[in-house]
Amino acid sequence: MVLYGTIVNGICIIAGTLLGLFFTKIPERYKETIMQGIGLAVILIGLQMGFQTENIVVVLLSLLSGAIIGEGTHLETKLENLGKWIESKVAKPGSTSTVAQGFITASLIFVIGAMSVIGALDGGLRGDHEVLVTKAIIDGFVALVLTTTLGFGVVFSVVPVVLYQGGIALSATQINRWIPQEMLDAFIVEMTATGGLMIVAIGLNLLNLTKIRVANLLPALLTVGFILYISKLF
Repeated sequence: MVLYGTIVNGICIIAGTLLGLFFTKIPERYKETIMQGIGLAVILIGLQMGFQTENIVVVLLSLLSGAIIGEGTHLETKLENLGKWIESKVAKPGSTSTVAQGFITASLIFVIGAMSVIGALDGGLRGDHEVLVTKAIIDGFVALVLTTTLGFGVVFSVVPVVLYQGGIALSATQINRWIPQEMLDAFIVEMTATGGLMIVAIGLNLLNLTKIRVANLLPALLTVGFILYISKLF
């Protein structure tokens, strides 16, 4: 079943969120320290991914082109509006809610990363779901911790995760017809590094050290393939 790993991933995020709801009443100082711990761990993960690059110029050009596209199409604003729309449907009027923040933060953490792409490709190409099942377990624990501080908005991140990974898995069943294996391997390496820098940005945002519009960098995950192809021609 091509979508087995993606479905398991979604179930684990939901389960982690439901468990995390039991711990939302902990004191604010605990939540603050927990969030700082998550931010530091996210930065470490991003740095490990970023250091895998074999061509830093490709990563740089991918981020630059992705930023231009993202800013031009206002991706961050659209994602925030989607989060606020969800919040308006589920939160009590007049109440202070973190539904939008939980949805956006969790979606970016769960979607950006090598395991999403590699796992989905493995599922589609070889029917191997080990990577996505491993990611599902990790995401479940992350969802639990995020929910303790950001609330049940985290659960809505299931939608973009399933659509993103499921789309890659289904496309992967035909990808060998379009892309040589050598190019695919190079793309995964540079996409991993590019995504890693975005994850570092997410960590910095979680620590409230800055406010990087990470969603506006997302097109870089696509432009990295085009730039890598051009670089191979020369």
